[in-house]
Amino acid sequence: MLQNGPITPVILSGGVGSRLWPMSSAEMPKQMLSLIADETMLQLTALRVQGERFGAPIVVASARHADMIETQLADVAAPAEALILEPAGRNTAPAIALAAIAASSSRGGLGATLLVMPSDHVVADVAAFHAAIMVALPLVEQGWLVTFGIDPLTPETGYGWIHIGEMIGDGVHRVASFVEKPPIGAAEAMLEAGDHVWNGGIFLFRADAYLGALEIHAPAIFEATREAMSGATRLGTRIYPKADAFAASPSDSIDYAVMEKAERVAVVPVSMGWSDLGSWDALHELSDRDAQGNVHAAENIGEVIAIDTANCMVRTDGARIAIFGTSDLIVVANGNDILILPRGRSQEVKTLIDTMSR
Repeated sequence: MLQNGPITPVILSGGVGSRLWPMSSAEMPKQMLSLIADETMLQLTALRVQGERFGAPIVVASARHADMIETQLADVAAPAEALILEPAGRNTAPAIALAAIAASSSRGGLGATLLVMPSDHVVADVAAFHAAIMVALPLVEQGWLVTFGIDPLTPETGYGWIHIGEMIGDGVHRVASFVEKPPIGAAEAMLEAGDHVWNGGIFLFRADAYLGALEIHAPAIFEATREAMSGATRLGTRIYPKADAFAASPSDSIDYAVMEKAERVAVVPVSMGWSDLGSWDALHELSDRDAQGNVHAAENIGEVIAIDTANCMVRTDGARIAIFGTSDLIVVANGNDILILPRGRSQEVKTLIDTMSR
């Protein structure tokens, strides 16, 4: 057992997952969907941090999803210790600050250990993930901020990267630098060099270490979130931060606000079958494919008829889709919306959404 009690999982569930439109939307974001298993992405995230090492999770989410989150977590017997409902989206640094303040009041004081995870990522090798957490703990207990670096498989331009520095513990390295989403040439060079990992956006640190770094490097976020939590309304496990105080917080990511500026920041490289499931192409790669490389999924009353097709992904929640004599397409129907695009270009769905919202 840890010195300051079990690890508190912090599940960030405020995103929309717009690149998985039209299935994912503001009303039904991708973490609430069953995309790779019978369980939803939120449920899978909660289930991978079960056992005596972990306490009940703190979930930070939009108020509009409160009922859905509580129902989904209850369905897998993983209820939240606290459900912090943001009155507005302010990115990850303020969201994590809310959770750190909540954990400090209920779990081990300011020394509570937090495992921060997005609610919509895939971790296929949970044992490897748990092993990486245990590798990181000695540094965390000394006050380091630890991130988990994903062993890169391709020269990915859609992820941030981390330059691995000197070894400071068994399997733990100092972060030399964070790299923004790179152009393809830089990504190829980093992959070839072998001293960079993908930034998976998963963190382990003590609440006091994070809040202390936030107070130094992003004091406006620190003050706004502290005031929002001191004036919060509590109804059972639900926490409603004070809206006007939280609205005053800058909207910054944890990387920009803290991790890129703090002094004691470490990375644990890990290979754990990770994906951020950020596009239809990613889902196609992760899904079971037939002999022709197709993924055809019909939900509820939907139906897919596919003849002489190869390497296609077709998904519908109602409309019957018939596809014939084609290859390398993504076709997704959800309600009255239908998406059709070539495989390999699904990262551009966000551009399509931006155009439709004008």
